[in-house]
Amino acid sequence: MKFTKYNGLGNDFVFLDGQTALSVKDPASLAIKMCNRRTGIGADGLVLLLPTDKGDVRMRIINSDGSEAEMCGNASRCVALHWLQNGFTTQKKITLDTLAGPIITEIVDEKSGLVRVDMGAPRLMRGQIPMTGNPDERAISTQVETGGRLFTGTAVSMGNPHFVVFVDDMDKTPVQTWGPALETCADFPKKTNVEFVQILDNNTVRMRVWERGAGITQACGTGSCATAVACVLNKKTAPEITVKLDGGDLHIAWPQQDHVFMTGPARRVFTGDYIL
Repeated sequence: MKFTKYNGLGNDFVFLDGQTALSVKDPASLAIKMCNRRTGIGADGLVLLLPTDKGDVRMRIINSDGSEAEMCGNASRCVALHWLQNGFTTQKKITLDTLAGPIITEIVDEKSGLVRVDMGAPRLMRGQIPMTGNPDERAISTQVETGGRLFTGTAVSMGNPHFVVFVDDMDKTPVQTWGPALETCADFPKKTNVEFVQILDNNTVRMRVWERGAGITQACGTGSCATAVACVLNKKTAPEITVKLDGGDLHIAWPQQDHVFMTGPARRVFTGDYIL
């Protein structure tokens, strides 16, 4: 089974395309096997690239635990680079068909792998995220209780759910403990990704993420976008910020409080043949 390994700021993925992707009958089981870092290739997720009439390519994201994500920002940048460099298109604007809707990518610099993604408009109502409570109400600086602790955060959907928690000192934040407690909090019926954010200045934040279905990862594109939105809604930063992640930096802009734009690198790591 031919595959390609990509990463976006350390958030890594195994890609399958063409007939190989079409032949996958049980993506959940395959993702668990291929993403295992001891007995498989090792990755945060499996990406299946499939035909579609709603864009250039359909992108399915299967997390390392076998669950399916609606969308992944870092994978989107990698898909755009893969689609161009493997000759599936000659255009630098590539539309991805995802469970979260169409995602428009633009390759800014092919040599460096720099890709800009129009991530669409954030969804802010509880019913859209989804989160318990009044479905027509925003959850800005709202409290939830889980694991015997009270947390204050802001809920944002970028096609997938996020809960952004502002912290004073990232080095003293137990992401490994608080992350899974919030991911499975009863307030989030489909679970949630969790971002812990420290404000550094008006244009810079430090963020660490606990991803739903994957745990701590080096970077999260949709999480970085949700972070920028939460920063603006809570009047903590300007609408254009640099998000400093474990794997590197992303530039996020929410200029008109409409669509969110993410710019960052993608990199092909290696190709190979996985033996089933």
